Amino acid sequence: MTSAVRVVLADDQVLVRTGFRVLLDVEDDIEVVGEAATGAEAIERCRETRPDVVLMDIRMPVLDGIEATRRIAAIPGLDQVRVLILTTYDTEEYVFDALEAGASGFLLKDAGPQELLHAIRVVAAGEALLAPKITRRLIAQFTATRVAHQVAEDRLGVLTQREREVLALVGTGLSNAEIGAALSLSPATAKTHVSRAMIKLGARDRAQLVVIAYQTGLVRANSVS
Repeated sequence: MTSAVRVVLADDQVLVRTGFRVLLDVEDDIEVVGEAATGAEAIERCRETRPDVVLMDIRMPVLDGIEATRRIAAIPGLDQVRVLILTTYDTEEYVFDALEAGASGFLLKDAGPQELLHAIRVVAAGEALLAPKITRRLIAQFTATRVAHQVAEDRLGVLTQREREVLALVGTGLSNAEIGAALSLSPATAKTHVSRAMIKLGARDRAQLVVIAYQTGLVRANSVS
């Protein structure tokens, strides 16, 4: 039997955390293992419980969710912890900075219960969660202003041509199966190319590959629908 997805809830509003807990506690494959009211507490809960996923608010006292995410991603032994940012703030900068800090997904608080449950499961499985679709457009719009500051060819020089093609498709939000179909590869082969690109580029997870694809200009705003 597959073990339950272990979740930490990080939000400064008690009612919000309670609502999430009520929703998650009835799911057989999800277990809430801790709560935090500040970014600093979120880091401590992660050290104590080693969760699979942290539902992380952005605006919290003591330490905000983006900085907490950045610190969690840098702590040895917590590399398997995935952060799903939950917020009412959907500006371009928040989306990009959250993913750049190491978040694996970004979801607005007005998402429905099933969308949230799906997001937790997707992120726990090691995939990037860039829903709703507007998120990819926001990332594209914001990173377009940063591309000039990247040394794209030096950074992508470690990749084969096929790995570049795969990275570009990852950046547009395609799954392994969709990448395989686009390049006439099996899903398993596509997954292998994604994994190799991740290793070569030092990406923590698939979401980081998306950020790199935009940073280097491999994916442009007008290539994302």
